[in-house]
Amino acid sequence: MSRTAEAEAGPPDVAAMSKVQKLATLLIILGPETAAHLLKQLDEHELEAVTTEMAKIPFVTQEMHAAVLAEFTDVAVQAGSCILGGLNYTKSTLEKSFGQFRASNIISRVAPTRTTPGAMQQIVEMDARQIFNLLKLEQPQTIALVATYLSPEKSSQLMMLLRSEVRDQVIERIATMAPTPIEVVERVVEMLNQKLAGRQPRALNQTGGVKSAAELLNSMEKEISKALLVGLEERNPELGAAIRHKMFTFEDLAHLDAGALQKILREVEMRDLAMALKTASEKVKTALLSCISKRAAETVNEEIGFMGPLRLRDIEAAQGRIIEAVRRLEAEGEVDLGGSGGSSDEVVA
Repeated sequence: MSRTAEAEAGPPDVAAMSKVQKLATLLIILGPETAAHLLKQLDEHELEAVTTEMAKIPFVTQEMHAAVLAEFTDVAVQAGSCILGGLNYTKSTLEKSFGQFRASNIISRVAPTRTTPGAMQQIVEMDARQIFNLLKLEQPQTIALVATYLSPEKSSQLMMLLRSEVRDQVIERIATMAPTPIEVVERVVEMLNQKLAGRQPRALNQTGGVKSAAELLNSMEKEISKALLVGLEERNPELGAAIRHKMFTFEDLAHLDAGALQKILREVEMRDLAMALKTASEKVKTALLSCISKRAAETVNEEIGFMGPLRLRDIEAAQGRIIEAVRRLEAEGEVDLGGSGGSSDEVVA
């Protein structure tokens, strides 16, 4: 069921709710801070089950509020008659509990699946050459819209068939694409559908963005991808920097070899490393700490333990400084990032 359909269906009946659904409702009532502490006590299976239900509850009515609290009489809350829940609330709570990276991983598993409209599905299932023939005379914005529905691999194949000047414009359109009014999208898909002698299309539910552009560039041949990004940075430095940042995330450090990591860590302050690892996955922690001495690794772990709660923006700033060192060393030819960037979900901690 789509997010819109779920919202229209409204909240579930409390009498018919399972224990997991009632717990999910309680966590929404308690608010992100308290819910975050409770979520930390759950194991991975329980966490996924509860957050799945949280994401399905669009809001908590006064009746639900009263009925659920009646079963949790030891809980004291202050809440209004209607409390927003849903996917955004769940994501915020998970970020407070586990950080950006793990929260993103969980959300990607429990979030309602976004479906491809039937009208666009016919285009998505075509091969890249057929899609190119359909779109080759269209404006870059139209090509960009269709490209956001394709897999990065198929988008890459489509890009390689376009003229270089069109390719540059399409990448830029994808990166700057905002949510498109349904009426506009309907007209675009109807026009394409007429070319395919297809049926009247339905509204689209997917657009591009910086992440889509980064994934597309990552899937392309390295030299071509680099040339496209350099050209984009010359025309729009801010947008180019945003795309480049998404193409290599802090989590991608785990994919680099030990030699490259050792060079990178020589450029990093130990406090920055400790802050950056505060919310990092175990995979990244292991990769980075295994490249320094045992004593240094112990010092970093002690520093992490002494830090206490940190603001998310401070952690992200420390991770950003490490990524800047990576980019500097790459530009100097000291490290080779190869194809490691961009494939992992960028997120939170």
